[in-house]
Amino acid sequence: MILGRRDFLAGAGALAFSSRPALAAVQNAPRSSVFPPMVRTQFPGASVETYLNAAAIHPLGAFAAEAIEQTMAFRMRGAGPGRADFGVDKQNDLKVRFGKMIGAKASEIAFTSSTSDGENIVVLGLDLAKRKGNVVIDELHFTSSLYMFKELEKKGVELRIIKHRDWAIDVKDMDRAIDKNTRLVSLALVSNVNGFMHDVKAVSDIAHARGAYVFTDIIQAVGAVPIDVRALGIDFAATGTYKWLMGERGFGFLYVREEHQGTVLPTTRYGHRQVANFNRAELTWEPLPGAAMYESGNIAVLLAAAVSAGIDFVNELGIYKIRTHARQLTDRLQTELPPLGYKSLTPRETPTPIVAFALKDAAATAKALQAGKVAGTVIANENRLRLSVSVFNTHEDIDKAVAVLSGKTSTNSAGALR
Repeated sequence: MILGRRDFLAGAGALAFSSRPALAAVQNAPRSSVFPPMVRTQFPGASVETYLNAAAIHPLGAFAAEAIEQTMAFRMRGAGPGRADFGVDKQNDLKVRFGKMIGAKASEIAFTSSTSDGENIVVLGLDLAKRKGNVVIDELHFTSSLYMFKELEKKGVELRIIKHRDWAIDVKDMDRAIDKNTRLVSLALVSNVNGFMHDVKAVSDIAHARGAYVFTDIIQAVGAVPIDVRALGIDFAATGTYKWLMGERGFGFLYVREEHQGTVLPTTRYGHRQVANFNRAELTWEPLPGAAMYESGNIAVLLAAAVSAGIDFVNELGIYKIRTHARQLTDRLQTELPPLGYKSLTPRETPTPIVAFALKDAAATAKALQAGKVAGTVIANENRLRLSVSVFNTHEDIDKAVAVLSGKTSTNSAGALR
């Protein structure tokens, strides 16, 4: 039975995590579930296959589906029982709650359509294609970012790409690349490639000392690991909502540090969401304060409702408890797969729910996963396997994945590799 959102929250209240676990305690956690079975029931897809692919797209939870349905019902039939609009008050509250997740003010948050949309707002606002200077990125950054900056390089941007050292980015290499002519350092806080997590505080300290700004793609981090953008020295950040925030594709958030708004980062697009008290006769208006200046038209309210429910779900479980749960499972993958011939491409101390492994035969691995109904990401042209765990995964899921990858199990059932 799938619990309703209200029933789940009533039962999950006791899961609040009041203190941060010591790393040793996490690493030595017993083989037991951190979360009760009712958490898994919120994700019906988890019973269809062994889903270790949340870093690609997180299964939609019953709580998010319910929020979408309530908003759709309002759009179809208006207000009433089980029908609610996701209007201005809820939108403003969503900015407050997302801001708290990353240590930001609501006035520092704008709605976007995706992580890439947010990064484009930053890059265009900084006018990198026209102003002199260099941009520093690394090869574990996301595909869209690498593509975007390579295109800007054609327009005169000096691009400096840091190579990984054993699948990690060394701060010393960042230090050597960032100089007084660096305008922007762009990085993924948590890499989608292998789960590597940057020491962003160290990088931002270096960048700021030399007059550069720092942008972070946080889509693989927010909802999975603790984030405090102020403490980390992040100037701009963007994320979509369909991964660890447990929302849906097509909606996202942009963070712009308040002292940069309209000065360091002017707006490059315009729309009614930026103003209030518009006077058609006199063509006057009042600019709305804060990061609203980076918004333009209407937002996808169904998707906003979904991520609003997702943020509530994550907060109820507690980010540190989520990390404890994930660490138990990723530690097992890091321990049990290398002896089977899968070399780890994720530094062992990485505090994220993503792990990656080298493959000798990508096609054979993809076939085995599909036959065994285990969902992961196989990057065939790079001979790499990425597995990622979330709150619904169990030790039995890891048992199944290890068995399938060891070749010790077989099935005639057809599975879909996502």
